[in-house]
Amino acid sequence: MTIYFRFLFLLAGIGILLLPLLSCSQAPDQNTLVMIIESSPANLDPRVGIDAQSERIGELLFDALLTRDEHLDVQPGLADRWDIPDPLTYIFHLHRGVTFHDGRPLSSRDVKWTLDSLLEGKIRSTKSAAYRFVDHIEAPDDFTVVFHLKEPNSTLLWNLSEGASGIVPYGSLDEITRQPIGSGPFKFVSAEQDKEIIIARNNNYWGTKPRLSRIRFTIVPDATTRALELRKGSADAAINALTSDTIVALEREPNLQIDRAPGTVLSYLAFNLRDPTLRDVRVRQAIAYAVDRAPLLQYIWRGFAQPAQSILPRQSWAYDQNVTFYPHDPEKSRQILDAAGYPAHDGIRFHLTMKTSTEESTRLTAAVWQQQLREIGIALDIRTFEFATFFADVTSGAFQLYSLRWIGGNEDPDIFEYAFDSSRFPPKGANRGFYSNPRVDSLIDRARREVDQDTRKKLYDEVQEILAQDVPYINLWYFDNVLVHTRRVQNATLNPSGNYGFLKTAELSQQ
Repeated sequence: MTIYFRFLFLLAGIGILLLPLLSCSQAPDQNTLVMIIESSPANLDPRVGIDAQSERIGELLFDALLTRDEHLDVQPGLADRWDIPDPLTYIFHLHRGVTFHDGRPLSSRDVKWTLDSLLEGKIRSTKSAAYRFVDHIEAPDDFTVVFHLKEPNSTLLWNLSEGASGIVPYGSLDEITRQPIGSGPFKFVSAEQDKEIIIARNNNYWGTKPRLSRIRFTIVPDATTRALELRKGSADAAINALTSDTIVALEREPNLQIDRAPGTVLSYLAFNLRDPTLRDVRVRQAIAYAVDRAPLLQYIWRGFAQPAQSILPRQSWAYDQNVTFYPHDPEKSRQILDAAGYPAHDGIRFHLTMKTSTEESTRLTAAVWQQQLREIGIALDIRTFEFATFFADVTSGAFQLYSLRWIGGNEDPDIFEYAFDSSRFPPKGANRGFYSNPRVDSLIDRARREVDQDTRKKLYDEVQEILAQDVPYINLWYFDNVLVHTRRVQNATLNPSGNYGFLKTAELSQQ
């Protein structure tokens, strides 16, 4: 491992040396916060956009029926309250006095239209699948919306919360893409592809009004350039958009402040359970004992990530901290493999192949795992591909091992169905390792149909323990949310999802 870590320190040193070279003073606009993002949003229509930038900027422009708290549980949004008289009926009572950015009042008719446009195919979107259990929606009066389900589905509330669904005006079709009109705390001003998006405070907002009068999202694809823009003061903020080494370098800049908080993005290592070797749970358990997270967290992620024990983040109400865990124990790994009938010949028990993308940290991590597995007699071959090819192989099952991240999708326990239910093999879901356990399928189905959260929690606890023993994944670490900003940005509060909600409370110092 030493050679890889030495290489990392060399890169960090180069980054530290380069940062001052292009530094120059540029006075920022006193009334505009400049936020650096990596790419343009694909579609600001909240019914359509599923990329990170679309959803995060969209949350500032559009309100949803519900919000999410620090435990990733749903709370009131446009709906002040809701009733569930039976598992097939959800009744939402809307906040009064809400208006869209163009002055139109928001009513139940708008909510019904937003969802009906997805259910009836007026808008083509992959988000439609999230509402496949909805039979029909009623709007009996201006402030009441009734959802009738085909079968019980406790994930409905999550799928009606911020990030997943925003409400658009009645009759809105594709024009929302070009001219977004919502009811959120900020309103759309302009956008130029691959350059910038500008939004401004909604002075008529029904909730707590933001302090910022104007935000300019500037698109900067290159990570080094992002750091330079922050250092010279031509940009005010960037969240989760810099490498760990760059953040360490920027910590010494007197005009910059770095805020960090636990995040929900999960890095994991997955197995193909159709593989003749990896279908043996003892092999997967042995690998779990062989993986040592500590040096990776220290040298590659520089302490900006925390060990994971579940696909769910620790902030989740459904998280179980008491599941089986595999501490680094190579001797136990060797004992398990010996007992399983995999003796070593010339130090090698068998070969495995791991596929990765060309992303630098992924390749370095795979190289470290290669050395760790060699210690227990497993020869790990690494095959690197451009991301599209790599992901196509992953979704088609053409792999033995791979590593990816869950970004947002793991914040709700519905992830267990999507990633581990035997009915969700690709292309029907993300059970890419072809894991199958009838008990897990049954627990997931019962939890999805259960309205009482305490009962659901017990069901999901059992799911997490079975998964911990079966090891279809090795849950590696959760990435911290890291916000780098100039000191003129104040009152920025991070949330677990790492979205742009901090812009709702932030303000600019005029000093």
